[in-house]
Amino acid sequence: MGDKVVVALGGNAILQPGQEATYENQLENVRRSAEVIARIINNGHTVVVTHGNGPQVGNILRQNEEAKHVVPALPLDVCSAESQGFIGYMLEQTLRNELRKLNNESPVVVTLTQTEVSADDPDFQDPSKPIGVFYSEEEANKLAEEKGWIVKEDAGRGYRRVVASPEPKTILGSKAIGQLTDAGSIVVAGGGGGVPVVKQEDGTYKGIEAVIDKDRSGFKLSEEITADTFMILTDVENVYVNYGKPDQKALTEITLAEAKQYVEQGQFSAGSMGPKMEAAINFAETGGRAIICSLDKADQAMEGKSGTHIIG
Repeated sequence: MGDKVVVALGGNAILQPGQEATYENQLENVRRSAEVIARIINNGHTVVVTHGNGPQVGNILRQNEEAKHVVPALPLDVCSAESQGFIGYMLEQTLRNELRKLNNESPVVVTLTQTEVSADDPDFQDPSKPIGVFYSEEEANKLAEEKGWIVKEDAGRGYRRVVASPEPKTILGSKAIGQLTDAGSIVVAGGGGGVPVVKQEDGTYKGIEAVIDKDRSGFKLSEEITADTFMILTDVENVYVNYGKPDQKALTEITLAEAKQYVEQGQFSAGSMGPKMEAAINFAETGGRAIICSLDKADQAMEGKSGTHIIG
């Protein structure tokens, strides 16, 4: 029996920085991602794929802004659902196609997922989640003034719009997702962190404008479906300490205590590796295996041959 694996796929694996946001470009990027994930599945593991949507939901918001005089603009939670739908479609299609090349008939299904958050989350007062494209400082300040955006520098790569990113409390539908995986299905779920919703006093839910970090909701989903492995795919082979300095060091296998120490030292950017390490540490604390690795070596990382592994 293989592992039950939750794979968190970054939004930049769907659209690379600086790349034109055409459907064709995004579909090819997704196909390459699906090719690697299919190999993991073909090695006997059951996989749940979750994914980011920062570039995509940013572009949908821009479409809203440009066309608001023709078509009424939609709230951010609905834009998140829209991105979850079209990315899920691409992932399901490409996963089916790549599995077929391997003569693997594993069923693939996409679930449009909602994630419960708290309306009192402090991030609504100090937004932290970068979305959309990168701007120069001058462009960002102009947009902030014109559109009322909050903009911040993102890990030295430029300036981006930031929106609220509340902590996920629970993944609605995680029980059904777990049942699907237990029955052998490959599930795409929790895209973009899930559509953020809040629970009202009468027990009903309503959407709230935010974007949830996909690594944090990926951890919550991993926990709720009792996954064996939580794998965060990124664009670097390992997590580094002293990143970009002469003494930078790649981390391969580290203990929970070491991981927490590096976090306390401020080694990881809040807009980049920070949430990934936080989510990986949280999952490792539950007794599972947490891996952060590059997309193209994900199958090797499952075999312990690549990536950063956090062990309890």
